[in-house]
Amino acid sequence: MSMLILASSSPRRRELLQQIGADFTVCPGTYDEDVPGRDNPEKFVHTQAVGKAASVAALYPHAWVVGADTIVAANGKILGKPRSEAEAVQMLRNLSGKGHDVYTGIALQCGESVYSHVEKTSVFFRPLEEAEIAAYVATGEPMDKAGSYGIQGRGAVFVEKIVGDYTNVVGLPLCALYVLMHKAGIRL
Repeated sequence: MSMLILASSSPRRRELLQQIGADFTVCPGTYDEDVPGRDNPEKFVHTQAVGKAASVAALYPHAWVVGADTIVAANGKILGKPRSEAEAVQMLRNLSGKGHDVYTGIALQCGESVYSHVEKTSVFFRPLEEAEIAAYVATGEPMDKAGSYGIQGRGAVFVEKIVGDYTNVVGLPLCALYVLMHKAGIRL
């Protein structure tokens, strides 16, 4: 089997790859994530994932590189990671009692071969109280997460239901990635 490299420093993505028994190394890319096109969530995460994979694949032309990017979109607006606690509070207020979509772009690249996919999962929050939003933000958990919450952490208590792939909301849609790996001839 060819070497597999995860082009991400995300501990959640590492845990998910370990969960399915993948043998991989980690090499975060140098791709500049601030690119235009934030008005189209699908296109945005696809561009990000392909860019991340390509930045590492250029260094390791004989390895398969996994690039991924996850965003939350609500009311047609992309919500990235909050830049402040106040922004995290505002994002959570906006998500309270409503549905939103989580998009993850994934790209698998080796040399000139590229396989990519965008996964979408709909997430529905129960109505949140101001005090619980403040307490959650005070834990620090929302600060490095798109949309200001982690479904795999304390933020799970906000989620009333999801429609789609749970691992997508965590940050790496395992079923879709496995299908891409199968197409590329990568066996676990």
